[in-house]
Amino acid sequence: MSSVATSTNLTGSFTREAFAAHLERVKHLPAWWLDRKRAAYERFAAAPMPKRTNEGWRFSNLATLTLDGFNATPAACRFDQMAHRELGVTGAGHLVFANNRLVASQAIDASTAGSGIIFDTLQHALLQHADLVKAHLLTQPSKLGSDKFAALHEAFLEDGAFIYVPKGVTATLPVGVFHYACGAGTAVFPHTLVIAEENAKITVADFFRSDAQTPDAKPQTHFACGGNDLYVGHGAQVTYIAMQDWSRATLSFQFNATVARRDAKVLSLNLHAGARQARHESFSQLAAPGAHSEMLALTVAHGTQEFDQRTLQLHQAPNTTSNLLYKNALLDQAKTIFSGLIVVDPDAQKTDAYQSNRNLMLSDEAEANSLPGLEIQANDVRCTHGATSSRIDREQEFYLESRGIRAAQAQELLVFGFFEEVLGKIENQELHDTLTDIIRKKFKT
Repeated sequence: MSSVATSTNLTGSFTREAFAAHLERVKHLPAWWLDRKRAAYERFAAAPMPKRTNEGWRFSNLATLTLDGFNATPAACRFDQMAHRELGVTGAGHLVFANNRLVASQAIDASTAGSGIIFDTLQHALLQHADLVKAHLLTQPSKLGSDKFAALHEAFLEDGAFIYVPKGVTATLPVGVFHYACGAGTAVFPHTLVIAEENAKITVADFFRSDAQTPDAKPQTHFACGGNDLYVGHGAQVTYIAMQDWSRATLSFQFNATVARRDAKVLSLNLHAGARQARHESFSQLAAPGAHSEMLALTVAHGTQEFDQRTLQLHQAPNTTSNLLYKNALLDQAKTIFSGLIVVDPDAQKTDAYQSNRNLMLSDEAEANSLPGLEIQANDVRCTHGATSSRIDREQEFYLESRGIRAAQAQELLVFGFFEEVLGKIENQELHDTLTDIIRKKFKT
């Protein structure tokens, strides 16, 4: 009896019966992928839930982490229920997933498609481009503490986006991927796989949203466990922008893994706005000389939201650079956690790495925790890190208010000034405006 209770506690709603039903839905996919999913489920079922003694969960609220009460087989969701105004920013094409299923798409334009770019679902890619998927999908092990939830993601991953850019090809317009959850208790497992070959270039916008609700409606409870893989080949350039705006009752996990090869450049920007409790883990591997990774994030936390951010900048080769800048604005009783680590391997001489977490405190009751760190095994490097927490300058606020701007609007303007250092790095104006709109809505709720 006790073993059954323990097993149920470790798997919650994601029981063996639920996993068997999932395997039945994807049984047409390659055997090697199904074997990987079975192995992932066994890791998930055997792994303990996080404990207070786990350093990787320091400062996290573990009492509210639960795997119970979710639907591992959500019902189909009508796309016209969604608020998908953002589709206008993705002129090169888009894929829309609702409750783990493709519900709408727009192909990339003919000239871009003729260049050999593949923009399709993961399920189709597993059947038609198996070698590419096998080489790059979920190949980086979880390193930041969420092994159990990363295994759950792999086990229940049903579909997602596959983006492949051949050698020397540039996608002139961004492509968009939209992941929606609808229905109380729904569990979703979004994923985006981007492969940019040598000297390729592309911008990808990833949206994570709950279904549209009226302002006075109670937010629906969702469980979101997503990930992405970015492979950036020699000399390639990838810009990845993610916008997370799940419902305020959602428990969210997101795992980002980037591999940058020789002279590659990757910019990853994540906006965190939604969810009750969200944990975001970002791992950037500088695997060859000249690789550069820019890791950016903006968070607007209010109410009792908790945003838990864990990062790893891994320098494995000489003459690599990375720059991390995470900015959080905290209102009400909100809480943020940042734990970042720069690791420099012995052979990674001439590494130049920077890490900064800056928190803007907009309430006396808000809480910001910062744990930057270095682990350097080479002797010819330049690595710096730091964290700051500060309040709005009262003189700046008074200056705006004295010119007829209400206190709430003045606060919003000052937050945008704080965020502009990151927002200014977005070259596409429509994407810049979309992020700005999401942030502005946070000040109206």
